[in-house]
Amino acid sequence: MTRVVRISDYAEAVSRRFRRELFDTVNSISGVRAISAGNLPEEPFSPPLKDIRGSDAGRGAAILDGRFGFSGHILEGDDPFSMAAPSERFARSLHSFAWLRDLLACKDGQAKSRAGELIDYWMANFDKWNSFSWAPEIGSRRIINWVLAGTLFTGEPDRLQSLMRQARHLKRSATHGNTEIDHIRAGAALMLSGAALNTESLRGAGQKILEAELPRQVFTDGGHCSRSPSTAAEVLTLLTLIDTAEAHANRETPEIISRAIDRMAPILRFFRMGDGGLAAFQGGGEGDRRAIDLVLSARDTGSKSFGYAPNSGYQRIEAGGALLIMDAGKPVKGPSSVSAHAGTLAFELAAGGHRIIVNCGWTDHQPNSWREAVRATAAHSTLTMEETSSARLIPPGWRRQLLGPRFEDQPNMVVARRNEEDIGTWLEASQDGYHAGFGLHHRRRLFLAADGGDLRGEDGLFRPVEDGPPEDIDLRYRFAIRFHLHPSVKASLARDGMSALLVLGNGDGWRFRTDGGPIRIERSVYLAAGGSPKRSSQIVVQGEAEPFGAGERPPNRVRWAFQRLGRVGGT
Repeated sequence: MTRVVRISDYAEAVSRRFRRELFDTVNSISGVRAISAGNLPEEPFSPPLKDIRGSDAGRGAAILDGRFGFSGHILEGDDPFSMAAPSERFARSLHSFAWLRDLLACKDGQAKSRAGELIDYWMANFDKWNSFSWAPEIGSRRIINWVLAGTLFTGEPDRLQSLMRQARHLKRSATHGNTEIDHIRAGAALMLSGAALNTESLRGAGQKILEAELPRQVFTDGGHCSRSPSTAAEVLTLLTLIDTAEAHANRETPEIISRAIDRMAPILRFFRMGDGGLAAFQGGGEGDRRAIDLVLSARDTGSKSFGYAPNSGYQRIEAGGALLIMDAGKPVKGPSSVSAHAGTLAFELAAGGHRIIVNCGWTDHQPNSWREAVRATAAHSTLTMEETSSARLIPPGWRRQLLGPRFEDQPNMVVARRNEEDIGTWLEASQDGYHAGFGLHHRRRLFLAADGGDLRGEDGLFRPVEDGPPEDIDLRYRFAIRFHLHPSVKASLARDGMSALLVLGNGDGWRFRTDGGPIRIERSVYLAAGGSPKRSSQIVVQGEAEPFGAGERPPNRVRWAFQRLGRVGGT
């Protein structure tokens, strides 16, 4: 483990905060209404740009009834923008208008007029500059959502003027976004609003931002620098929308955007599980299936799925209808780690299109009370020592307020190797996240048979030879190996306490067994699907490790296996 927060990080954060507060102060004095809307088109982008993202008509129906539910809170009323928000995350969701497509998905004839009414309510309260609602990380999302609801602006000059002013303000404020993804959203918002409003200066400013950010943020293997599959999916979705807008305007998509799309599409296929959703790693969830389907169909290169993403640090094995994805990469550093998870060496497993082993995951709709808990190692399908995480967050206080809830201690060494044979595929990976506190490294070995019906695993805790003998050989360290089960999987413990029967949603049976026994089945929670947190179960294997050894024998080594049984109970 190494400390990744440096003095330079504090200096950079102070400088960024000072520049942003100075920028906000200037705007509070001058007022954004001083920004002229300029010449406006008679109607937005024609034909209106189709929103390829998925929607939730049920959530939209609740909004139509005056119930706004975001981030675990509910606010009821006709005009939510004139009421106090129950939390900052709620306010971010409300002001971003991400819910607008849910409302427009309602079949009720009043949905469109209600959507326009809510836009007008926002304008009545916040059309004049506001440091929160006009912040680049919120304003860029609102602009994108307004542009994609273009028909609401046809014949509405006041709404068009507001959209233009917001876009022109974003052109000046885009560099003040908090994280890398905020910069890409800002670039996309400017390009899309430039297309909708036929304003080349906006489009050019957005293109300039993306030309600077895409090479910096998109790995050569197509992954995003956050290492989050769902963030990569969002970036690809935004770039696909830009590509479509450029085609509608009979313009050639900028080469750097086109190259990024071609690079990211294969890794999105890499992260897809059998049900079409994404694996839940590094602060993301299953993602937007509709958007994923459409962006991949738009760039169907016909390329085969690969097994290793070297820059993103993930391994994928697909065999006999089974699919395994493992996080075997170095954790994220810097500002992007404010949403990262301590899930090094965790894996997810699916078979026949059904998820079996998962991580708890996260989506923006979840209650804030779960946020820190699901970032811990214990919320992932991997080994935890002494109920601590392999990466540790900055504790609450002035440092977290300045830098954000990023990790300050992380594994320094994460190595992995892969061996493919006719009988199956082997993975071996290790990480040193527990070395500083306990003097031990965690090594995980996995083997998935060629028929996909047998997954063998081994977790070992070992002391590096160069460290020499421990000071106290009688010490013992508690550890737990957790396998979080998807909510559709039902688990029952065998009488011997050394194995468990798992029944998938389609009736297929799998057996888990271990030599580390006895095992326990405990409660867990699944947040990756969105909506309300879903109750689930987890298999837990516990033990006490010695402070020495190579991790090749008990108690520092635990072997386990998941084996397919076929249909259970005649279903």
